[in-house]
Amino acid sequence: MDKVKLIEFVRPYYANKDIMHNMWHIELVEKWVNKILNMNCYAANVEYLTFATYFHGFIYTHEADVRAWLKEQNLSEEDICRVVEIAYESQRTEIPESIEGKILHDAHLIEGGRVYQITKCLITGSLRGQSLLETINYIETNILDKSVCYLPETLELFEQANQFTKYFISELKTEILID
Repeated sequence: MDKVKLIEFVRPYYANKDIMHNMWHIELVEKWVNKILNMNCYAANVEYLTFATYFHGFIYTHEADVRAWLKEQNLSEEDICRVVEIAYESQRTEIPESIEGKILHDAHLIEGGRVYQITKCLITGSLRGQSLLETINYIETNILDKSVCYLPETLELFEQANQFTKYFISELKTEILID
């Protein structure tokens, strides 16, 4: 795999994404993929996992482009299908079937550590034009306790992120919702 070519290919797809979903996001997710791989000796295909990490943010809208580019890189049809499936698995609500899908899924959930979940939610809500109260409601309705990590190494990290987010939201609501 030529990482320089990979980055050159994906960069335009992330150019117009918000600051929490651009190339920096991919770098954070990749960092956590590597941390997870270093925590355990999973029999994961690191090349597939790297490709899927870089494609997961736009696979839903540009799958044909991804497949064509992978074909140009001389990957077999079977390899291409695996990479695409891992990219999809990382964001589905069902349990990923592959170890690579589980690793990428969990890395995506814990991408910035314990305090990042709330940070990302607040910034993304602001970028979407939501009020602070709308963002808090969104977090409580759609984020907290709505996702699950599947690897033993990530369960505690994700639980810590959820607990910190709950604490932060509770404190924030106490301070801003004065009766």
